[in-house]
Amino acid sequence: MYAPTPDDWHEVNRARWDERVPIHAASDFYALDAFRAGKDALRDFELAEVGDVTGRSLLHLQCHIGLDTLSWARHGAAQVVGLDFSEPAVDTARSLAADLGFTQDRAAFVAADVYDAAEAVPDSSYDIVYTGCGALNWLPDIVRWAETAASLVAPGGFLYMAEFHPLTDSLDDETGSRIVNDYFVREPWVDTAPGTYAELDAATVHNRSVEWVHPVGEVVTALAGAGLRIEFLHEHDASLFPRYGALQRHEDGYYRFPSDRPRIPMMYSIRATRPAA
Repeated sequence: MYAPTPDDWHEVNRARWDERVPIHAASDFYALDAFRAGKDALRDFELAEVGDVTGRSLLHLQCHIGLDTLSWARHGAAQVVGLDFSEPAVDTARSLAADLGFTQDRAAFVAADVYDAAEAVPDSSYDIVYTGCGALNWLPDIVRWAETAASLVAPGGFLYMAEFHPLTDSLDDETGSRIVNDYFVREPWVDTAPGTYAELDAATVHNRSVEWVHPVGEVVTALAGAGLRIEFLHEHDASLFPRYGALQRHEDGYYRFPSDRPRIPMMYSIRATRPAA
């Protein structure tokens, strides 16, 4: 339900994520053995839109257990840094990096709140600042996030983000055809559902969560206001998971509506640059 922001939102969310780290690490969803063996965690459109990262430095904000972060290193990034507020997640990411043979100067992970990233990460700026799907909904202040992320983009570098489209939170879970929630809601969604997206039936104790909807226009405006130049905003007609009961899984691994249904955006991506001078 939507409700006023509870005072303990940060502690509640961190406890939830801390508890789910070992569940995720053991799950088929994350498939860590396959990842160690070479499976790429990045989406095809991310690879195409970010382009060649060879020799570049990359900062991944809200990196969870580091699969995307380490995938960028595998694609040639000279240095990757992952940041997450969950210490168990960072510990898991560090262990994965060691398993893959990455030294700390090639792949480092930092436990800190994303709003404190500028003070927590080892360098003052990076060629690429990246954030992946399912990150912004955990943050109450999108302007502060944009200012923090933009401050870490090196001159001539860029921020790239991929995210679930906020429109998906407005539609009913079963069919995805009816508007049931306010797209412009300001209050967070406070939930108490047990389990996790990686293992729906997992036994969990810390089940409260506090999440926010950030309309696409607010995200773009916040990035522009933080001094970045928007190169593109792309909307994608697919989801990474069966967000609605009507979605069908395709051979490429994405979930889409049947061909006789009108399409809607279920993910979007943005690339925004910092001028070189």
